[in-house]
Amino acid sequence: MSVFEKAVDDAVASLGQIRQLEPALLQAADLVRSCLVGGHKLLVCGNGGSAADGADFATEYTCRFIRDRKAYPAINLAACGSLLTAVGNDYGYEQSFSRQVEAFGKSGDVLVAISTSGNSPNILLALARAREMGLRSVALLGKDGGKAKGLADVELIVSSRVTARVQEGHKFLLHSICEQVECAL
Repeated sequence: MSVFEKAVDDAVASLGQIRQLEPALLQAADLVRSCLVGGHKLLVCGNGGSAADGADFATEYTCRFIRDRKAYPAINLAACGSLLTAVGNDYGYEQSFSRQVEAFGKSGDVLVAISTSGNSPNILLALARAREMGLRSVALLGKDGGKAKGLADVELIVSSRVTARVQEGHKFLLHSICEQVECAL
């Protein structure tokens, strides 16, 4: 079996397991929809590839996903390099997202945190800060959920141990949330 064939088989197996996440996905979509129609905003965070997925997710709301519709506020907390490096330098990288949650978050907003390991200190602190401030949260996690398991209101855990498969699952779930929300708006 070639590397490509194995990757395809692993991806199909990983995506096949995602079907069991439908109840949590619908709960996450309802949380996001309620937030946006209530005049609140999304805050989205992740590191590396998860930051890229978060950027795409936030963009789907501010621009559009499939159909033309009203723009909704969604902020990618990984977008501003000068802010991330200032917080990293002055407070430590682990506070790179929690400081922004503190600055931009208000009760009624929703934090969407994405982590393939579930163990990123800056994700853990962002989820904790969101809870302290009365924000609701959705966590997209990988493997067994890591230390972030149990910290969010809604969890979507892609149980693969292969980071690429987790990221593919997260992308599918994020687009599925967008589609559910957009159909309900």
